[in-house]
Amino acid sequence: MLRRLTLIRTHLTPQPILTHAHAFARTMSSTTPASNELDPASLPKFPLSPVPTPKDPNAFVKTAGVIIIGDEVLNGKTKDSNSNFAAKLFFDLAIDLKRIEVIADDEDEIVEAVTRMHKNYDIVITSGGIGPTHDDITYASIAKAFSTTLAYDDECIKRMQALTRRRPGLAEQTEEQKTARLRMALFPVGSETLFVEEHLWVPVVRVGGKVCIFPGVPSLFQQLLEGLVSRFVPLPPATEKPFRLLIHTELPESSIAPFLTKLQERVKKELIRVGSYPKLMQGVDVSLIGKDQARLKEVADEVVNELQGEIVMEGKLGEEVEVKK
Repeated sequence: MLRRLTLIRTHLTPQPILTHAHAFARTMSSTTPASNELDPASLPKFPLSPVPTPKDPNAFVKTAGVIIIGDEVLNGKTKDSNSNFAAKLFFDLAIDLKRIEVIADDEDEIVEAVTRMHKNYDIVITSGGIGPTHDDITYASIAKAFSTTLAYDDECIKRMQALTRRRPGLAEQTEEQKTARLRMALFPVGSETLFVEEHLWVPVVRVGGKVCIFPGVPSLFQQLLEGLVSRFVPLPPATEKPFRLLIHTELPESSIAPFLTKLQERVKKELIRVGSYPKLMQGVDVSLIGKDQARLKEVADEVVNELQGEIVMEGKLGEEVEVKK
């Protein structure tokens, strides 16, 4: 599993740990952090959460849904990159991402979307709405979706205080300001608090065994999602991971569309997926995905001959290598 995630990290290029920690701290407070907080030696390290024993050791995640929460995304003030990162990661892990939704900071919308996706998919990722301000209502809304209440998490508070104790201004906070800060450690009762990074106080909160709550800060989201799937999510085994071949043709997409439509209809029952991705003024890449490597190669040869193309990449999903000419 670790090797697979290492390969994925190569092209997803996540940010360094300190950038994540600093970005999250800046997002949650307008105060500039003390310079020694940026020194790795000055940052406390905490143990990761133990990996829970799976109820069914043979079960693994097959489908996923992503919910991006935030008025600032809907009004264009913030550009969402978290759903794109999650989509790439799930694709390379052979997890079928079924749906991405962007919704407002609205309790009813959050409750409805979380309830529906929890019912339909094996894992649900939420992003955004977990800060200290009045419109950060994700924890409370998801608690309502599962008919539970909120409670402070002592371990999260301990890590929060240890990692931010040197930040100027915190000692002078009023009780109201301290309460607002502690809202970030107020989680749904009965949820799992998963600490997936040793340098971060913010955990991934998992509710109902499926719904995983993340911050909206992209650098934090990326690091925490990778930390979650590397240890706490039962990933599809290698035997379930399909193969992928990429064929490039210089023909325009309109010219190859009739052939690809008929091909998809013909191979659909064999669980082979056909996709086409035009490159501006540079032809089209045709993607073939399936578990039967030999049969996939036969279909690829047919595509090459029909479209005057060539195979440019092949291999297990997420581990494809360039085919040398």
